[in-house]
Amino acid sequence: MNLDKYFVKADLIPAIVQEDSTGEILMLAYMNKESMEKTLETGYTWFWSRSRQELWNKGATSGHLQKVISIHGDCDDDTLLVKVEQTGPACHTGSKSCFFNKIK
Repeated sequence: MNLDKYFVKADLIPAIVQEDSTGEILMLAYMNKESMEKTLETGYTWFWSRSRQELWNKGATSGHLQKVISIHGDCDDDTLLVKVEQTGPACHTGSKSCFFNKIK
């Protein structure tokens, strides 16, 4: 599969991660071409850490892995929706989802 079309506008693409069984949005991370290839190759999520400037396999240290069920590109080929089976919490704070700070 040619992944180049997802990286025409930028080297990083937002990846919205959703729990497949419940539809809950777990987190937003970024993928570059290499992390997207590793995700497709391994069946588990890999992202590009903008703060550390390196690839990271989500859950490799904590054990809170994300098994990929499906990946969909949006209509503009510049955002991904990654449906996963989440083991443990998705957020580094220990929360199930990274979206727990209610604003309104």
